[in-house]
Amino acid sequence: MPTHQLAIDHKVKLNDGYSIPAIGLGSATPKDDHSRLEEAVKSAIRAGIRHIDTAWYYGSEPAIGKALKELFDNGEVKREDLFITTKVWPALWDRAEKSLNESLKSLGVDYVDLLLQHWPVCYDTDENGEPNNPYDENGVLHFAKNGDYVETFKQIVKLRDTTDKVRSVGVSNYTEKLLQRAIDETGVAPVLNQIELHPRIPQKKLVKFFESKGVKIEAYSPFGAQGAPLLEEPKVKALAEKYTVSPNVILTSYHILSGRIVVARSSNKDRVKDFINLAELTKEEIEELDQIGIENPQRFINEGWGIGLGFEHWKTTPSWEEKK
Repeated sequence: MPTHQLAIDHKVKLNDGYSIPAIGLGSATPKDDHSRLEEAVKSAIRAGIRHIDTAWYYGSEPAIGKALKELFDNGEVKREDLFITTKVWPALWDRAEKSLNESLKSLGVDYVDLLLQHWPVCYDTDENGEPNNPYDENGVLHFAKNGDYVETFKQIVKLRDTTDKVRSVGVSNYTEKLLQRAIDETGVAPVLNQIELHPRIPQKKLVKFFESKGVKIEAYSPFGAQGAPLLEEPKVKALAEKYTVSPNVILTSYHILSGRIVVARSSNKDRVKDFINLAELTKEEIEELDQIGIENPQRFINEGWGIGLGFEHWKTTPSWEEKK
């Protein structure tokens, strides 16, 4: 490929002084795919990826823990060489430490580099966070009557300040309004906001606002979620041919060269090796990719718990309803 740079050469400086690798491996995979994920994690780390993104909700942390144990035991990588992110799901919105402790146990590590609030909503669940999505027989989600999303962020900040289990704190799926209130009430700006972001939903206004607050943007679903539809986008395919790389690399490079972090998901042990590569897109080409979503926006994640948060182009019919 016509570049000497790799995606794994790029890091992003956070507002608390730590740095995060710009390319991360996502782990939101189906339960029956966890054995393949275990192999993918080992393959990714052996290829040079040092950023692993996971969450209590995914149920994939035990598989990641098995992969990490093998790598640690073999001396292939040290814990301090990795950047590990996990998240607090709304089912445990008022029990952030419980969520964190379960994640640490499953992962087999003593701390995470980054703890995120997964969604700024609060569920009514039992003490173990079950059911993790409390739908009733009519498909209605049960939210906690006295729940407050800022409480979750406060608990995450407290874990950072009073324990050795968390280095950095962040959020996910926050809008401008939600961020401002959290900052106003805590005096703490999260290090990043993880959101769906790709050429079909560039969210330029939101990105500009968060960057003005010193909060970095981390993109999830860079390929367009289930089925990776953006890999077939004509402009993406044309750029892949120009730079002699895969469409995956065009879509991750789009973020990295814009100064963002990106989490790319795959449980294919061979495909994840491709995530280390980088195509040196020009500023004009990045703007052309943005223009796809400006002209024809499409959000691929439209889950029921996100309705009403204030994101642009959010459908009122949840994604899971459309899959029935």
